[in-house]
Amino acid sequence: MKRGGLRKRWLMNTVGVVCTLGLVCVLAVTAVFAAYYYSSMESDMRYRARTTTDFFADYINQSYNQYYQSCITYAQNFEEKDNLELQFINADGRIVASSYGTWAGPSPTTSDIADAMSTRDIVPYYGVNPQTGERILAVSSPMIYSNGEVIGVLRYVTSTHLMEQQVLRVGLIALLALVVITAVVLLTGNYYIKSILTSIGAITEKASRIAGGSYGIQIEKKNDDEIGDLAEAINEMSLKISENEKTQTEFISSLSHELRTPLTAITGWSETLLSGNDLDLDTRRGMKIIHKEAGRLTDMVLSLLDFTKIQGDRMTLNMELSDIRGEFEDTVFMYGSRLAQDGIKLNYIDNDEDIPEISCDPKRMRQVFLNILDNAAKHGGEGNRIDAWIRMEGDTVIVSIRDYGSGIPEDELPLVKKKFYKGSSKARGTGIGLAVCDEIVQMHGGTLELSNAEGGGTLVIVRVPASL
Repeated sequence: MKRGGLRKRWLMNTVGVVCTLGLVCVLAVTAVFAAYYYSSMESDMRYRARTTTDFFADYINQSYNQYYQSCITYAQNFEEKDNLELQFINADGRIVASSYGTWAGPSPTTSDIADAMSTRDIVPYYGVNPQTGERILAVSSPMIYSNGEVIGVLRYVTSTHLMEQQVLRVGLIALLALVVITAVVLLTGNYYIKSILTSIGAITEKASRIAGGSYGIQIEKKNDDEIGDLAEAINEMSLKISENEKTQTEFISSLSHELRTPLTAITGWSETLLSGNDLDLDTRRGMKIIHKEAGRLTDMVLSLLDFTKIQGDRMTLNMELSDIRGEFEDTVFMYGSRLAQDGIKLNYIDNDEDIPEISCDPKRMRQVFLNILDNAAKHGGEGNRIDAWIRMEGDTVIVSIRDYGSGIPEDELPLVKKKFYKGSSKARGTGIGLAVCDEIVQMHGGTLELSNAEGGGTLVIVRVPASL
């Protein structure tokens, strides 16, 4: 059973959707937390900048030197210098004082400084520090002199490294939660899918057996659901097929037995009449036709009887040590004279290979050989030639019969051994001969194979083990 189909579809439809939605949720959660952290930090730094600017408003009226000294003092005493850098920048963009030390580093060139001076409002900056390449968040607040002149900016700067780590940590936690959820879905879903596939597998196996001829077998109904309803429907179908098959087999058996008596009488009286010399030419020709057709009908009846025995498991083999080569050669030579009347040459390919006696039912094996030769004449007789040979291959006896007709359509090859199957052939017959032969060969532990031969025609190969 192709279990990968349902499982693959479930994985794509269920797990795929869960993973997709989960990833969207992970990204959304990470984005929300990132926005929250950045917004909170920016709000905090804006508040600090505004508060500090308001505090320094009292010093704006001092002289430049006094103001400069106040900035340095404030910066030196700034308590949060481990997390934030406080910068005082003049109108030329140069650092006047920094919590990292006077004239700490080169003057910054980020856009927030000029924007704060031009807009006279607090301006944030989030991006890369051009001097260090580090990602930073900065907030610049303009410092306005009493005459309305912007004399510089007060600027808070912090690295976003810790904040980005925190955002990454949140994202990883959300991703881990998605992995756990997906694992739970996989485990529970796989158990559910497995229970479905197990039930379907059992149903498929029983349905295949029913299709193969095991009519009447029942599927155990384990659950009261759609699968249980399917099992019930197949069980009901199996019982009805079994009943119909039994009725059909009983009818065929009864009809075959009823036909044997009149056919025996027709065959016997036709032989009696033909043995006399008082028939004119036309009457004798008619009696020969009657005798031939009665014989053909008798063969069909015997095949039907064999078929009913197979259906009812009543066919038995009378096993004995037999010269399989002798049985095959006798059949070929006996049937060859009959085929010669129809213009078909039966060519026996002899060899010196030693073929030992094998344990088999010689009567049934003759029946197999005769039926295969008869099929070759019916379906491949237009080739006017049939080849037959027997050989050993290891511990197996191999009988091969090939005709030179049109062969069997490729799509019909797997079906020709099925009972009542005739395919596209227009030849007369019941369509059960090969089915009976196949059963007989299998009962001998062998195989019967049909294929299209190279160059045209059909090749039939019977393999029978030399010892059972």
